Amino acid sequence: MRGYIFVLIIASLFIPSIARAAGTSKVCVRDCCIQAQIAFSSEERAAGLMSRERLGLEEGMLFIFDRPLRYSFWMKNMKFPLDLIWISRDKTVVDITRSAQPCVDSCESLYPAEPAKYVLEVNAGFAAAHNIQIGDRMDF
Repeated sequence: MRGYIFVLIIASLFIPSIARAAGTSKVCVRDCCIQAQIAFSSEERAAGLMSRERLGLEEGMLFIFDRPLRYSFWMKNMKFPLDLIWISRDKTVVDITRSAQPCVDSCESLYPAEPAKYVLEVNAGFAAAHNIQIGDRMDF
């Protein structure tokens, strides 16, 4: 019985990291691709990148919602600025929030100009560096 419990405890330590590794997607626009962690659940979407110290140059987080709306985001408890790329149901960029800064006391809510089904968070300056524009098609 002890061996069985030990296996369950060890397995439970590794399953979350395996699930997170599987919860990624390659996101591309033209010739530029990043590896994005997927935020599926409302808990994952609420936490976002808050716990991260930094984000790699070719990393991001892709938020997936059930339907297109003007979802609000904020930069509470963030440690670095981000670009938010708002993406429609047909995977077209509908808005870009550039260099959203971390907030401390009061946090501004960030909204897209148009409804979005997906939001891609990347390091600040990423959209400008890769000339990402409204109307560009994203592949993931």
